[in-house]
Amino acid sequence: MAGRELKRKVVGWLRQGISPRRLAVTLALGFTIGCLPVVGAPTLLCAGLALGLGLNLPAIQAANYVAMPFQLALIVPFVKLGAKATAAGTPSIAPSALIHASMSDLALRMGGLAGEALLGWLLVAVPVGAFMTAALTVGLRQVLPQKAEAGD
Repeated sequence: MAGRELKRKVVGWLRQGISPRRLAVTLALGFTIGCLPVVGAPTLLCAGLALGLGLNLPAIQAANYVAMPFQLALIVPFVKLGAKATAAGTPSIAPSALIHASMSDLALRMGGLAGEALLGWLLVAVPVGAFMTAALTVGLRQVLPQKAEAGD
């Protein structure tokens, strides 16, 4: 999306009565949830959050879609981070183990990988989301400073 087009959309969202702070929260949530290492889940989670919390649905989904390449690129690093944060220290499955594993063992090991990836994501998502919210709030208040206090 070109810079001018993005600015036009942000201005449009702000003119719909969304304060810069609320839009910043919406975009930060959409991006951080968009990096969730479970393919397909972020779209549903973002829609549910937008509807449940009264957030701007197009804005949260746009941020979610921007995050999709990061979601795929970060799956392995999230697995490794989650494994290091647990007692395991290394991911719970090696590629060679896939060849000789039974279906039930494979399902169990894949569940372990998913758990490690989710833990890794959670460890990163909270501070990144908080930082993004603060940075986006400052940036969006500069785009339309007259709207900075409305609805915060």
